Amino acid sequence: MFIRAVLVWLIILVLAILNGAFRQGLLIPRFGEPVGRVLSPIILAVLVLVAAWILLPWIQPHTQRDAWLVGVLWLVLTLAFEFLAGHYLFGDPWERLLAEYNVARGRFWVHHLACPNCDSDAAFPCIMNLVSARRS
Repeated sequence: MFIRAVLVWLIILVLAILNGAFRQGLLIPRFGEPVGRVLSPIILAVLVLVAAWILLPWIQPHTQRDAWLVGVLWLVLTLAFEFLAGHYLFGDPWERLLAEYNVARGRFWVHHLACPNCDSDAAFPCIMNLVSARRS
């Protein structure tokens, strides 16, 4: 189950990279930095929820606990990639990476990671229940 969850997370990573390109290439030039920085996490959350909805049966979490563990795994992988790859692969200073979590400066990425009602990681058990009902 966890190997499959990591493979799905890699798909989500590709979606996140494409979302970032969309934000930088279209949203920010067209609507400005503040609007682009608000819309981008919302778009990504929807993409992740759709990916989870479609791929959850393949991951095969058997219990709600399993689903939460997958969500926590995705959260840890996301944060590890955000900070480690951001710093060591892309050369971003730690200050810049941490600035992306400053809500006072209009950065809403942290809401994607923390909001229990809209975040895909926290919503994972709800999706599992919906998929289970869909199978019945």
